[in-house]
Amino acid sequence: MGNTSLGFIEITGVVAAVDALDIMCKTSGVELATWERKLGGRLVTIVVKGDVASVTEAVETASAKAIKKPVATGVIANPHEEIMRLVNLSASRFMNKEAQLGKLDARTIQEV
Repeated sequence: MGNTSLGFIEITGVVAAVDALDIMCKTSGVELATWERKLGGRLVTIVVKGDVASVTEAVETASAKAIKKPVATGVIANPHEEIMRLVNLSASRFMNKEAQLGKLDARTIQEV
């Protein structure tokens, strides 16, 4: 976990969130850690992980180029283990919902 960083973008709308995620993943070597939808998807938080430079570049680029201006952004370099526990809990809830719907196979679940 030593050089893992987290990047956060909170944005209004699922379409804008997917656009921001696409920009972040194409910009640098980051991957989706988890996402949260609140208010029926009107407010979406995307969390990506990777090395500090990649996460910073991804968040800055998505903030500037996304189809909507983000509500909030942030980068946490070398997050505390409690922050990682919180992100992993969010990811496990997301994976459990998808698995219950039969949309994920065992390999995908293991990768996350």
